Amino acid sequence: MTFAGWDTPLELVKSELTQLRYEGVVVPKNLNDQVAELARDKDKNDMNFYELEEIYDSLSKLEVSSNFRYDQPNILSEIQKKRPEGPRKLTALGQEELFDKLHGAWTGRAAGCALGKPVEGMGISGKDGIVGRNIIRSYLENRNHWPLDHYFSGKDVGDQLTIHCPKSHRENIAYMEPDDDIHYTLIALKILEEYGPHFTWRHVAHTWNQSLPYNVICTAETQAILNYNNAVPRRAKSNWVTPEYTSSYRNPYREWIGAQIRADGWGYACAGNPELAAEFAYRDACWTHRANGIYGEMMFAAIIAAAFVESNPRELIKIGLSEIPKNSKLAEASRSALDTTSILDDFHMYMDWVEANFGELSGVHTVNNALVVIGAMIYGDGNFHKSVCLSVEGGWDTDCNGATCGSILGAIKGYSKLDSSLVSPLNDTIKPSVIGFQEITMTELARRTQEVKNKISASI
Repeated sequence: MTFAGWDTPLELVKSELTQLRYEGVVVPKNLNDQVAELARDKDKNDMNFYELEEIYDSLSKLEVSSNFRYDQPNILSEIQKKRPEGPRKLTALGQEELFDKLHGAWTGRAAGCALGKPVEGMGISGKDGIVGRNIIRSYLENRNHWPLDHYFSGKDVGDQLTIHCPKSHRENIAYMEPDDDIHYTLIALKILEEYGPHFTWRHVAHTWNQSLPYNVICTAETQAILNYNNAVPRRAKSNWVTPEYTSSYRNPYREWIGAQIRADGWGYACAGNPELAAEFAYRDACWTHRANGIYGEMMFAAIIAAAFVESNPRELIKIGLSEIPKNSKLAEASRSALDTTSILDDFHMYMDWVEANFGELSGVHTVNNALVVIGAMIYGDGNFHKSVCLSVEGGWDTDCNGATCGSILGAIKGYSKLDSSLVSPLNDTIKPSVIGFQEITMTELARRTQEVKNKISASI
């Protein structure tokens, strides 16, 4: 039976059709027709478990077309063989500067996440054929807040556009409220504190079970932890379960953004060492994601690690690309983005290009959201506030992109140079839904991360 952790079994199969096509698999017409027929009576056929299971079994036997031109391995050694030249390791930082930059990175991540959180759904889904980016703009223009320059207001002006997460509205915000984009950064810290630099993907899964409520886990992560726990009973520890199984079995979200948002903690702990950050990110990603889903986390972990030393956005992106296969879809799209930003002068003209070329992807896919962050980094001109605001204006997964962009720029600038109105409303405080981190300051997180980073540096 197909167990669905995130959506219904029918929606799982529909998403699998889309994912297979993205992976270069040609799905036979009869299977497409079967799913379409079930979808016509969605309420009834959501519960047609056995027919859906047969369809899924048939889909799992399909192979990638010989015409698929990308080379996208899932094993770390193969990934590293197919990456381009890169610096691998950069200059070390002094302890005072390291702490300031870690504090800036934690604060930047929280500020960007809180900024994008109220319009996440608006940015992803769109409405009546209008892309989410334009709906966000309409919301802001109706309140005379365009361009975005501060936290979203929940003020009702009678336009029937509403936002979520009132604790992150400008009228109410007093701390970073619970969000998965923050939870996974805390989880990375916890793993490194408990297991050190030799942690494995199984340590990650175990820590999720210990520390993350199931209901705060989404999409690929939901399916992966469900697969893991079905395969590893608590009283009969199994050794057969593999990352390939947990990431792939009934998991059509395997190239979505869920791993990419988990990059930061590894980048912080490997500040100045992008290659090691990418390796840590691989261990974290390999059991929930495949191919570009893995590469997104590796690329941004490398970018974040490098941002403690390098400040040029284009150079940072090139460093990130040096840690993933050069003939992957994410690498190709990112190189195209670098070329396009050299031609277009305006961020929203650039986003028109992104939507025209990658708009068919899910609003929570790795590739299109990575391009939003790349554009915000470049058009933000090294300005923390401007970059983070642009990353949210770009739409799609707004809290994820705001958090990632804020993390990178926060690491570049350091807390002492975060000249932004987004910082003080948070009161240096995070109140997450992670067991062991119910309330904590970003100052304390920076201190603990510095300790972890120093231990890692001493052991390698």
